[in-house]
Amino acid sequence: MAITDARPSTAPPPDPLPRRTRRWRYRLSVALHEPTLLIGIVLTVILLYLVIAPLVAVLSDAARVQFGDQPKTGQQAGELTSYYLWRVFRSQVSSIVFWHPLLNTLIVAVGVTALALLLGGLSAFLLTRTDIAGRKWLSTALVVPYMLPSWTFALAWLALFKNERSGGQVGILEARGISTPNWLAYGAVPIIICLGMHYFPFVLLLFGNALRRLDSQLEDSARILGARRSTVLGRITLPLMLPSLSSSTLLVFGRILGTFGTPYILGLPVDFNLLSTSLFASVRNHEPGITAVIATVIVVIGVAVVVADARLLREQRRFVTVGGKGAMNRIIELGRWRWVAGGVALSIFVFSVAVPVLTLALSTVTTTPGVFSADNFTLKYWLAKSLPDAPGFPHGLLRGTELLDAAWNSLRIVGLAALICGLVGLLIGYVVVRSDGSRVATTLRQVSFLPYLVPGIAFAAAFLSLFAVRRGPVPALYGSITLLVIVLAVTHLPYASRSGISAMTQLGREPEEAAQITGAGWLTRVRTVVIPIQRGSLVTGIVLPFISGIKELSIVIMLTTTGTQLLTTLSINLIDFAYDQMANAVVLVIALVAFLATYLTQRLTRTSLASGLGG
Repeated sequence: MAITDARPSTAPPPDPLPRRTRRWRYRLSVALHEPTLLIGIVLTVILLYLVIAPLVAVLSDAARVQFGDQPKTGQQAGELTSYYLWRVFRSQVSSIVFWHPLLNTLIVAVGVTALALLLGGLSAFLLTRTDIAGRKWLSTALVVPYMLPSWTFALAWLALFKNERSGGQVGILEARGISTPNWLAYGAVPIIICLGMHYFPFVLLLFGNALRRLDSQLEDSARILGARRSTVLGRITLPLMLPSLSSSTLLVFGRILGTFGTPYILGLPVDFNLLSTSLFASVRNHEPGITAVIATVIVVIGVAVVVADARLLREQRRFVTVGGKGAMNRIIELGRWRWVAGGVALSIFVFSVAVPVLTLALSTVTTTPGVFSADNFTLKYWLAKSLPDAPGFPHGLLRGTELLDAAWNSLRIVGLAALICGLVGLLIGYVVVRSDGSRVATTLRQVSFLPYLVPGIAFAAAFLSLFAVRRGPVPALYGSITLLVIVLAVTHLPYASRSGISAMTQLGREPEEAAQITGAGWLTRVRTVVIPIQRGSLVTGIVLPFISGIKELSIVIMLTTTGTQLLTTLSINLIDFAYDQMANAVVLVIALVAFLATYLTQRLTRTSLASGLGG
């Protein structure tokens, strides 16, 4: 007789859920508790759409018949076509649309780069390797031109050299009886000078930091062996500076591709077009296919420049001169020449900052340019209730609501974009560092840097192509504040993301792990541990995009409408109406906001743009 156990079974009941479902439920629980990977995936998907999709849309527009062009192409809208390629590269108008602007762009880029290298390299050498008089003050002062909107110099140039060709009031020289030829007032020469004055601080910072790190004992050794100063400079110093010089050259060259304000102001009166202004003209003429082709060319050139710069950075390993024993940076004593050198550096500051700003300021308070009698000074361009000679803008700048509306739009749009940029940049840094080595981290790092490869005006054209019409669930955003916020945040994201990655690399896991032991969740750890520790990086990631965005023109010029007017586009619109004094006044307001934001950033973060120059 079999004996059976009457005790109830203690085995757990079978789980009705399939094994795959339980696995995914477990993964979801882990993701919610530690959502780093999930956040990385979400950010990657969003950035792929906001960075890759606009570029794909531009390529699509270049290869498909656009609505309204059916009679020109003989094809239906949406069909594949080579018409726009033929129109830009091979047609009778291709020289006007593309080839002449391309040649002009190359001429201007080479000229600007040469001038920026000359001024920036000379300034960097004086500030880092000599005891030049006023060294500390000049280290900060010579960076100021980069804080100003790039077309500040163009407006100041017009205020001095403008002749009767472009209409409106003539410049100061012409008003005083000094005739200014067209080649001096407009075209390649003034564009090169004005952009060179704006971009030389870029070279100053890059080249100055490299010079500061160069071990002067190498030069001393050569001199001990009998080498002359010229030999040391040509055989040791300059070859070791080659990577920095090459990088500065390529980056300045690349930035010229997307510059719009200065070529538009100084090139339009004599039909001197660059690729950027030709692109803008095709947008104004409602030619999306041609716009797409030109934008693609600018993108390709921009990517090629940055890729070449990246290869040069890898080559810098062959030029390493600072080892574990440290380096010596010997200051050259100039003796009585230190005051002469200080005067040279001061003259660069005077011509790049003092003269342009003073010229613009004087133009806003004088009726006739160049006449400085008491009865010629006026505040009507600022305060007048009525300006009969300006029907398109019939009152002083501070009387109406145009300036206040543009300022409010600039502050809220750029401010919101900068806030998003800083927070997303810190999140990207967190995901990349905490998930280092994963595919998500690698993809996120690369995608967040892609906007740097695309010149600003080409990126604006790409966004215009993507968001001009409804695409699936995404509505048409053209003319909205949302589009401006998105494009400004995305284009400035490379700087914020690199700042976030650098900051998070220096933050170990220990502070978070300590909070996690006490039971703090991910959001609590980020709010109470990560953000307080990385406060300086977060502030920098917000304020620096704000400074760049507040004086941005190339990115927003094609995306603003009457209801979304910014300070930069207001200034350009006033120039189009030949209201030069009020346009100059708006630029002064922009410069003041940018300077104050820069000053506050340096005070909050206790840093200086010239910190690497010995200032």
